[in-house]
Amino acid sequence: MRFGADALVAEANQGGDMVRAVLAQADPPCPVKLVKASLGKRARAEPVAALYEQGRVVHCGAFPALEEELMALGSGDLGHSPDRADALVWALADLMLGIGRRPRLSVL
Repeated sequence: MRFGADALVAEANQGGDMVRAVLAQADPPCPVKLVKASLGKRARAEPVAALYEQGRVVHCGAFPALEEELMALGSGDLGHSPDRADALVWALADLMLGIGRRPRLSVL
Protein backbone atom coordinates (compact mmCIF):
# COMPACT_ATOMS: atom_id res chain seq x y z
CA MET A 1 0.00 0.00 0.00
CA ARG A 2 1.76 3.04 -1.29
CA PHE A 3 -0.49 5.58 0.43
CA GLY A 4 -1.84 3.52 3.34
CA ALA A 5 -5.46 4.35 2.49
CA ASP A 6 -8.31 3.01 4.64
CA ALA A 7 -10.81 3.33 1.78
CA LEU A 8 -11.38 4.63 -1.73
CA VAL A 9 -14.31 7.04 -1.90
CA ALA A 10 -16.13 7.19 -5.25
CA GLU A 11 -19.34 8.90 -6.32
CA ALA A 12 -22.02 6.40 -7.34
CA ASN A 13 -24.53 8.71 -9.04
CA GLN A 14 -23.17 8.33 -12.56
CA GLY A 15 -22.35 4.64 -13.01
CA GLY A 16 -21.52 3.56 -9.49
CA ASP A 17 -21.60 -0.14 -10.36
CA MET A 18 -19.14 0.50 -13.18
CA VAL A 19 -16.88 2.45 -10.83
CA ARG A 20 -16.90 -0.41 -8.33
CA ALA A 21 -16.21 -2.97 -11.09
CA VAL A 22 -13.30 -0.99 -12.56
CA LEU A 23 -11.75 -0.47 -9.14
CA ALA A 24 -12.25 -4.15 -8.27
CA GLN A 25 -10.34 -5.12 -11.43
CA ALA A 26 -7.47 -2.93 -10.22
CA ASP A 27 -7.52 -4.93 -6.97
CA PRO A 28 -7.36 -1.99 -4.54
CA PRO A 29 -5.65 -2.67 -1.21
CA CYS A 30 -8.61 -1.23 0.70
CA PRO A 31 -12.42 -1.19 0.59
CA VAL A 32 -14.29 0.91 -1.97
CA LYS A 33 -16.88 3.24 -0.42
CA LEU A 34 -19.53 4.49 -2.85
CA VAL A 35 -21.26 7.74 -1.94
CA LYS A 36 -24.37 9.28 -3.49
CA ALA A 37 -24.62 12.98 -4.22
CA SER A 38 -27.89 14.54 -3.14
CA LEU A 39 -26.67 18.15 -3.33
CA GLY A 40 -24.94 20.14 -6.04
CA LYS A 41 -21.15 20.44 -6.09
CA ARG A 42 -21.14 23.94 -4.61
CA ALA A 43 -23.46 22.98 -1.75
CA ARG A 44 -21.36 19.88 -1.01
CA ALA A 45 -18.23 22.02 -0.96
CA GLU A 46 -19.47 24.55 1.62
CA PRO A 47 -18.65 22.51 4.77
CA VAL A 48 -15.23 21.69 3.32
CA ALA A 49 -14.62 25.37 2.52
CA ALA A 50 -15.28 26.08 6.20
CA LEU A 51 -12.50 23.61 7.11
CA TYR A 52 -10.10 25.61 4.92
CA GLU A 53 -11.25 28.88 6.52
CA GLN A 54 -10.57 27.39 9.97
CA GLY A 55 -7.04 26.43 8.89
CA ARG A 56 -7.80 22.73 9.38
CA VAL A 57 -6.79 21.81 5.81
CA VAL A 58 -3.45 22.54 4.15
CA HIS A 59 -1.89 21.23 0.96
CA CYS A 60 1.62 19.81 0.96
CA GLY A 61 2.90 20.93 -2.41
CA ALA A 62 1.46 22.87 -5.30
CA PHE A 63 -1.62 21.60 -7.14
CA PRO A 64 -2.38 24.35 -9.66
CA ALA A 65 -5.14 22.49 -11.56
CA LEU A 66 -6.93 21.61 -8.29
CA GLU A 67 -6.49 25.10 -6.87
CA GLU A 68 -7.88 26.64 -10.06
CA GLU A 69 -10.97 24.41 -9.83
CA LEU A 70 -11.45 25.25 -6.15
CA MET A 71 -11.31 28.97 -6.91
CA ALA A 72 -13.75 28.59 -9.82
CA LEU A 73 -16.10 26.52 -7.64
CA GLY A 74 -16.14 29.29 -5.05
CA SER A 75 -16.68 32.07 -7.58
CA GLY A 76 -19.31 30.30 -9.64
CA ASP A 77 -17.17 30.71 -12.77
CA LEU A 78 -17.25 27.06 -13.87
CA GLY A 79 -16.32 26.46 -17.49
CA HIS A 80 -16.24 22.69 -16.98
CA SER A 81 -17.04 20.11 -14.34
CA PRO A 82 -14.61 20.58 -11.41
CA ASP A 83 -13.75 16.89 -11.04
CA ARG A 84 -10.58 17.42 -8.99
CA ALA A 85 -12.34 19.78 -6.62
CA ASP A 86 -15.29 17.40 -6.28
CA ALA A 87 -12.98 14.47 -5.48
CA LEU A 88 -11.24 16.55 -2.82
CA VAL A 89 -14.61 17.52 -1.32
CA TRP A 90 -15.72 13.87 -1.10
CA ALA A 91 -12.40 12.83 0.48
CA LEU A 92 -12.41 15.61 3.08
CA ALA A 93 -16.09 15.10 3.84
CA ASP A 94 -15.37 11.45 4.60
CA LEU A 95 -12.14 12.04 6.52
CA MET A 96 -12.97 15.13 8.53
CA LEU A 97 -16.73 15.47 8.61
CA GLY A 98 -17.65 11.80 8.93
CA ILE A 99 -20.15 11.91 6.07
CA GLY A 100 -21.61 8.43 5.72
CA ARG A 101 -20.17 7.20 8.99
CA ARG A 102 -22.08 6.09 12.03
CA PRO A 103 -21.83 8.42 15.01
CA ARG A 104 -18.96 7.60 17.34
CA LEU A 105 -18.27 8.55 20.92
CA SER A 106 -14.88 10.06 21.69
CA VAL A 107 -13.58 10.50 25.21
CA LEU A 108 -11.23 13.44 25.71
